[in-house]
Amino acid sequence: MGYGARISAIGSYVPERRLGNRELEQMVETNDEWIVQRTGIRERRISRPDEYTSDLACAAVQDLLRRYGKDAGDIDQIIVATSTPDFAFPSTASILQHRLGIPLTAGAFDLSAACAGFVYALHMAHALVASGLHRKVLVVGADALSKITDYSDRSTCILFGDGAGAALVETAETDRFLSHHLGSDGSGAQQVYRTGLAKQVNGVELNDSGWLVQNGREVFRWAVRTVPQGVEEVLRKAGIGMEQVDWFIPHSANLRMIEPICERLNYPLAQSLYSLVKFGNTSAASIPLALDLGVREGRVRNGQLALLYGFGSGLAHAGLLLRLDLDDSVAAPAPL
Repeated sequence: MGYGARISAIGSYVPERRLGNRELEQMVETNDEWIVQRTGIRERRISRPDEYTSDLACAAVQDLLRRYGKDAGDIDQIIVATSTPDFAFPSTASILQHRLGIPLTAGAFDLSAACAGFVYALHMAHALVASGLHRKVLVVGADALSKITDYSDRSTCILFGDGAGAALVETAETDRFLSHHLGSDGSGAQQVYRTGLAKQVNGVELNDSGWLVQNGREVFRWAVRTVPQGVEEVLRKAGIGMEQVDWFIPHSANLRMIEPICERLNYPLAQSLYSLVKFGNTSAASIPLALDLGVREGRVRNGQLALLYGFGSGLAHAGLLLRLDLDDSVAAPAPL
């Protein structure tokens, strides 16, 4: 027997410190006009030296619980999508379980799919709830990319920021997860990486600096080709056209990447939600931050169709079509 599932609540958090383009001008050879023209980013948030991914994730979940009057006491599974866990192990999800007072009977694990992580995690949560195995799954996308960014490399330091977004996936009378599409091309694994135990992949020797390394040109080409194809597959499975989608929410990597994707889909950029202007590329947090910004601004409403599409290192990508069905909020969101 199948069950329905929906996102019932959402929350988000970004650190207090703002790193604007003008400040970056003092750090590397760049300027505000160059950054905005090539990325659309004006500032990003940077976590404190003693503020880690678990702290960002915990604050985002607390925002969700407060705004929607939810109780962490009946959450029965935690999934944290992140590329910057506090530790290789234990998992960030396990740390959240303790800090939030979630029952000891709840499962907890981290999911690694980089910038596609939040959509992958939502897909997993839907499967767990729709199968009847779980009833209330907490999904978090959180990254502290500033801690793995080389601030002497202008090709990466202008892009990345820190943040977290959280969503609660619960049982529903009608399934609000309408269709999906997942994919990965490991032949491009060397295009976005941070080295670990291995120092080469696909026969390519990697930069073992410990910093995030990205071949922006190749990632751009892959995303602009792959994402529209994936979106079309999501739509085909749902039996609808892109004109019926109220909001397109792609990974907020770079506005100059989102623009050609929308052009290929013949979809207005004005109906796309992105979080990069104020927060930069926050990897697994970028999509929930963008969705929550729309909710906070009153633009995103229940009953609307939202198409989420994450893409990044792997090269992994994932899309979901959702009918929005959030509970009524009981408290105003704190300003981001």
